[in-house]
Amino acid sequence: MITFSRRVIAVCALASALTACGASAGPAARPPAPAPSPAVPSAPPTLAAGPAGLTPVFEHGPRAAGKVVSLTFDADMTADQGPRAAAGEHFDHPRLIGTLRALKVPATVFMTGRWAEEYPDQARAIGRDPLFEVANHSYSHYAFTADCYGLPTVPKERMRADVERAYQAFRAVGVPDPMPYFRFPGGCYDRRALEALTPAGVTAVQWDVVGGDAFATDADAVARQVLDGVRPGSVVVLHCTRSAAPTTEEAVRSIVPELRRQGYRFVKVSELIGAANGRG
Repeated sequence: MITFSRRVIAVCALASALTACGASAGPAARPPAPAPSPAVPSAPPTLAAGPAGLTPVFEHGPRAAGKVVSLTFDADMTADQGPRAAAGEHFDHPRLIGTLRALKVPATVFMTGRWAEEYPDQARAIGRDPLFEVANHSYSHYAFTADCYGLPTVPKERMRADVERAYQAFRAVGVPDPMPYFRFPGGCYDRRALEALTPAGVTAVQWDVVGGDAFATDADAVARQVLDGVRPGSVVVLHCTRSAAPTTEEAVRSIVPELRRQGYRFVKVSELIGAANGRG
């Protein structure tokens, strides 16, 4: 009898202990969740090669993709203009860049490598500002065809090297992610030039609205020309050089609020290209 009672007590004690452990232990521990993988930035959108594998040429975005427009600015300086800069000529335009920032206007700056070397701090600041993107306007700003506004000409066998030298200059001054877009100096190109740049893997970016600000003295005329020409998807070409385009900043202060009043949204060239190839 005593032995049976002791067994009952022991079994009850064991049951109580097991119940207590179960209550205090809680659910079984799970292994920690793996850390999320860092986001991998996608490559900038580009266009597929043109006929016969030629460098593709982009002029404007889709007309039916809404009222968007891209303001682009050429930061021009030729390879042989160093003495003029040393003598005090200004090929930069910090006030224009400041106005774009104040107005919160995204823009694409097509920069020559020589300009970046002359103004490394400005080139780096533009390149690191998420409001802007830096694209290639050649190193030398020499023409890629004959008879292009009196510019010296780059031989075909040197064209690719001139473009790649500009990218080297951007990296040297600290521009982190220059875009794979190229604008021909003067907008002049032909089949030979497109063939020469095919191995560089760039998309050539032209425009459908000429701002007419080069050497202009009437800011209102520049603004009117832009406003009269803009359509959905337009690419506007203007300049970022005080000496050659002194009225551009004043014109932009008229262009931006008027286009916004008309319902336009400002975007970088990359967004228009993304929309053109279905990535927008």
